[in-house]
Amino acid sequence: MAYLWSSKSRQLTACSTESAALQADMDGMNEMMSGYTDNMSNDLRSDFKNMLATYDALKAKDASQADSINLQKEKIQGLLDQLNSNKKLSAQQLYSLRKENETLRNIMKGYVKQIDSLNTLNLKLTSDLDTKTTELTATSAERDQYKNDAETSSALVKKGSKLQLSTIKSVGLRMKLNNTTEETNKAKSVVQIKSSFTIAENPIAQPGRKPVYMQVINPDGKTLQSKSSNTVDTESGSIAYSDKKDVDYNNERIDVAIYYDLQGEDAVKGTYKVRIYCDGQLIGSDSFTLK
Repeated sequence: MAYLWSSKSRQLTACSTESAALQADMDGMNEMMSGYTDNMSNDLRSDFKNMLATYDALKAKDASQADSINLQKEKIQGLLDQLNSNKKLSAQQLYSLRKENETLRNIMKGYVKQIDSLNTLNLKLTSDLDTKTTELTATSAERDQYKNDAETSSALVKKGSKLQLSTIKSVGLRMKLNNTTEETNKAKSVVQIKSSFTIAENPIAQPGRKPVYMQVINPDGKTLQSKSSNTVDTESGSIAYSDKKDVDYNNERIDVAIYYDLQGEDAVKGTYKVRIYCDGQLIGSDSFTLK
């Protein structure tokens, strides 16, 4: 037992001596590296502050991660407080803090990647929405263009399908003794007004039976009417007409004559205006004078 005690005592003395030597070496190393540890402390302090700022930015981007982010901020703030409260940290302590710094930094990178991926997804969704909006706008513009083109084409077709008169002649007629009529320019002898014309060929006009209206306006500006109910709707609105005639139009030239009977009414001296309407459009006009 005495031998064992003596042996352990020698070992303990040797360990104590070695420990004292190592401590002396460590103190010497710390003293030698004091200039470097100050810089290291400042670097760690700056890193911790930057991580806190980064976490604040991440929390602003994704509030759903606030609890876990706050937990990491508390750890960082604790290490920062440790740095600030102990101005003379050993190299070993700084090394330990640096390892903590690396661990926390890797955790922060995970948050950055996760939240940035969500933001990237949001940006992609926003981009897709913008793309769809642009496509919709383009489609609407294209639709409007087609509509405008269709309206233009329709207007051109309507204009092209309008009937036209190739010739027109309007005169006053007097009654002869054999109950036939002949042309006259004497107002007192006129019993009828006649307008004869030729509707020109038009291959794109709508064929079929069409009413053709004659409007006679006397020198006083009054429209002569065989009936007070004689009105027709035109592109210029509703107008009074003198008389009408139904014609069968087959896209070919056709001669037409329309008569208006004064029914015993005296004709007024002066210039008369004659207008011919079909399909709601003015297709020809003429004038003649009675003395």
